[in-house]
Amino acid sequence: MVYIEEAHPIDAWQDDDNIKAKIFLHSTRTRKERCDVAGTCLVKLGIEYPAVVDDIANTTERAYTAWPDRLYVIDRDGRIAYKSKPGPFGFHTEDVAHALERLLPDSQPSAKPSPSVTRVEPAIPSTPGKAL
Repeated sequence: MVYIEEAHPIDAWQDDDNIKAKIFLHSTRTRKERCDVAGTCLVKLGIEYPAVVDDIANTTERAYTAWPDRLYVIDRDGRIAYKSKPGPFGFHTEDVAHALERLLPDSQPSAKPSPSVTRVEPAIPSTPGKAL
């Protein structure tokens, strides 16, 4: 998973669902802020697999048109093997599974993340009053 810029920050386009769920996040301005928010997101959404965080210039998001969210499968040569339509309504997990099945026999080496992303571990930020 690559955590990209926040889709519904309170200082841009706050979503009614976020208000009901008491999710109040500002647009991040530093790598540390984005890593903190991503860590909170991992915990609150129960995501248990490794994640990386896009740089503050949104290099990965721009390269992959990932906003608001998309599912991608990248092959071992760094090529896009599958790209979903925008989520969450464009997500079809069976399509992802088929793309992965096609790649499995040849996908033994593990890929290294782009230098534009930072790995983040699930952690709840210590900022008082910030809810997710």
